[in-house]
Amino acid sequence: MGMEFELKESEKAFQRIARQFAEIEIMPRAAEIDKKGKFPRDLVKRMAELKLYGIPFPRKYGGASATMASYVAVVEELSRASASIGFLSSAGLITIFPIYYAGTEEQKQKYLRPLCEGTKLGAFALTEPSAGSDPTAIDTNAVHEGDEYLLNGRKAYITNTSVADIYIVFAYTDKGKKRAGMSAFIVEKGTKGFSFAGIDDMLGMRSCIVGGLKFNDCRVPEENLLGSEGDGFKIAMGTLDRDRIAMSSVGVGITQACLDLSKKYAKERRQSSQPIANFQAVQFMLADMAVEVEAARLLTYKAAHLADKGEKITKYASIAKLYASEVAQRAATNTVQIHGGYGCTKECPAERYYRDAKILSIAVGTSEIQRLVIARDELR
Repeated sequence: MGMEFELKESEKAFQRIARQFAEIEIMPRAAEIDKKGKFPRDLVKRMAELKLYGIPFPRKYGGASATMASYVAVVEELSRASASIGFLSSAGLITIFPIYYAGTEEQKQKYLRPLCEGTKLGAFALTEPSAGSDPTAIDTNAVHEGDEYLLNGRKAYITNTSVADIYIVFAYTDKGKKRAGMSAFIVEKGTKGFSFAGIDDMLGMRSCIVGGLKFNDCRVPEENLLGSEGDGFKIAMGTLDRDRIAMSSVGVGITQACLDLSKKYAKERRQSSQPIANFQAVQFMLADMAVEVEAARLLTYKAAHLADKGEKITKYASIAKLYASEVAQRAATNTVQIHGGYGCTKECPAERYYRDAKILSIAVGTSEIQRLVIARDELR
């Protein structure tokens, strides 16, 4: 299997734009936006101005006609400054892809362009209070009535819950058929019968607005069905594959941030009349971070590269997401350890990295689910 280990010049150009934006505009505010837990609308607007939303989608729909590798390079840079911002970028991808993959030309013109341009924000609504790791357990249903669908149900832990404009909502049109009876709908904010069900106070990724959605006889026009009835499960799984690659790059960004911070502190902090960087225990932690960030980055680029080639990516997306999220947690734990007591305070970025990294082992499929996906593929 051919694999390119070097980013192309066009991909590096996106990386440079993201790095400059991250270092100048995000890093100085990362602690503040985490502390406030408020949606950073101005930074989201700047991401739209810099065209960082629709990177891997065609120009004719407002994207950049660039590669998935360009996109993951950008998400890594954003996440190195603030994992919340990297996570928000992936909330764009997870809404854009279903419409690009399954939408009609009319749906693409109406919804894809504003999402790719970042003038409108999206949300992907699959998870429910009783359906997390098993998406087939959703209870939301859609009944076809005349030229509309009547949606009823609840969604939980939805990123961009109240700040999005366009929602991809999954519901059963025929529950008896199990996954073959699940469908996907485009629902606009303000649709009658659609409301929000509270905001969750999250452990990490705190500038992401996460919460619930309610559908009470919500009338959705039939032209807002994505694909055909019964396509929902296939659309959801194809989207999650790509979002797992995005989550991998968030993990790589966090791990790189941990290594950067730990190296700097280890050289400055003195104990026993010498920098702690001289101690082998600290050197080994730094060495592990250096090895693991390289490996996680390569796995992420491999999955992105396969996505660009149109190959089946399910296993490789899960491998990258599992490894990058576990590596981020190890790096964050060691970063707190290297910083000692200071690492346990809100003043130290290590404490934020530690909280953000934990979210990755749960979001978009837990580490346990990734292991199941990988094992099933290996045993097939």
